[in-house]
Amino acid sequence: MPVFKNNDNGTWYVMAWYTNWKGERKQKCKRGFSTKREAQEWERIFKMQSAGDMDMTFEAFTELYEKDIRPRLKENTWLTKEHIIKTKLLPYFGKRNISEITAKDVIAWQNELLTYRDEKKRPYSQTYLKTVHNQLSAIFNHAVRHYELRANPAAKAGSMGDKDGGNISFWTKDEYKRFADEMMDKPISYYAFEILYWCGIREGELLALTPADFDFKAGTVKISKSYQRLHGRDVITSPKTKKSNRTVRMPPFLCEEMQDYLKMQYGLGSSDRVFPITKSYLHHEMDRGSKAAGVKRIRVHDLRHSHVSLLIDMGFTPVAIADRLGHESIEITLRYAHLFPSKQTEMIEKLEQERME
Repeated sequence: MPVFKNNDNGTWYVMAWYTNWKGERKQKCKRGFSTKREAQEWERIFKMQSAGDMDMTFEAFTELYEKDIRPRLKENTWLTKEHIIKTKLLPYFGKRNISEITAKDVIAWQNELLTYRDEKKRPYSQTYLKTVHNQLSAIFNHAVRHYELRANPAAKAGSMGDKDGGNISFWTKDEYKRFADEMMDKPISYYAFEILYWCGIREGELLALTPADFDFKAGTVKISKSYQRLHGRDVITSPKTKKSNRTVRMPPFLCEEMQDYLKMQYGLGSSDRVFPITKSYLHHEMDRGSKAAGVKRIRVHDLRHSHVSLLIDMGFTPVAIADRLGHESIEITLRYAHLFPSKQTEMIEKLEQERME
C-alpha cells in the first residue's frame, strides 16, 4: 500500500488494497495528510483493522466496532454509546494496544470514575457508572467474539455501579394530584403529565403520539413509536423494545380529558404530534410544578415508576403490570417490589390472623 505525495497541494495520500466481506479485492484512497508520517500511520492502522490484528490501539478498534454495530442500532442508541466512548473510554484507553489492556488497567480506570466529583461535589450516579462499564465490556466482548482477542479484561475486573440506581423515586397519588393542580395553567403541560402518570408510558412515547393513536370508543392509546430530538431535528423511531409496541387502556376520565384537549388543537392533523414539545420542556415544567406544589422533585421518568407503584398498591400482579408498561420481562417489574414496605406489615397481620384461626 504505497504512500504518495500530491505535488499540486503538497499533501500526502494512501492507495490501499483490502479484501471485503465478499472476498472481493477493493481499493481505498485516503487523501489530505499533511505529512508522509501521518499517511504511513493511517496506512499501518488500516492494515491492522483490515486484518483484525489485535495489536491495534483501542481507539482504532472502536472504529471497527462502530462499523460493525452502528447499522444495527437506532440513531439515538448509537449517539449515547458514542458519547460514552469519546468522553469516558478513549481519554484513558485510546492510545493503548487493545491486546495489552489488563484487568488491573480497568480497575484503575474504575477507581478514577468512582472518585470523580463535579463542581458541586457530586459523584456519578450508580446507574451511569454501570452503563459506562457495560459499554467498555461490550467493546471487549466484541473483540473476543469476532476478532480473536484472548479475554475480556473488563469482565475479569468486575463491574461497578448498580443498574437499579439505588432507591427508586416516585410520587404517591396525593403528591401527583398536588403537582397536577399546579399544571392546570398550561393545558399542554397538564394533559401531557396526565398521560404520563395514569398510563405509565415513556417520555419519548408520549411525545410521538398523534391523534390517530387514540381510540376513544375503545378507550385506548396505541404505543408504536418514540420521539427524539437529535442534532436539532425531530426523529421518530420504533419504541425502545419489541414489547414496547402495545395498546394501553385509558381510564374513562382520561379519555374525556384527552378528547377535550384535542378539541382545543385547531388544525391538528391525524399524523401531527399531539404534544409538539421537547423533553427539556417537560423537565422544566417538572421543576416549576414540584416547587409550586411543595412536593419532592423527581425525574419525568419517575412518573412511570409512580404509575407502577400505584398499580402495585392496588394489588395488580407483576405479570399484568409488565404487560401494561411494555416491560420485556417481569424481572424488570419486580425491581419495584420494595416500593411499599407497608405491605410487610399487612402480610404479618394476615399471617397472625391465619395462625389464630
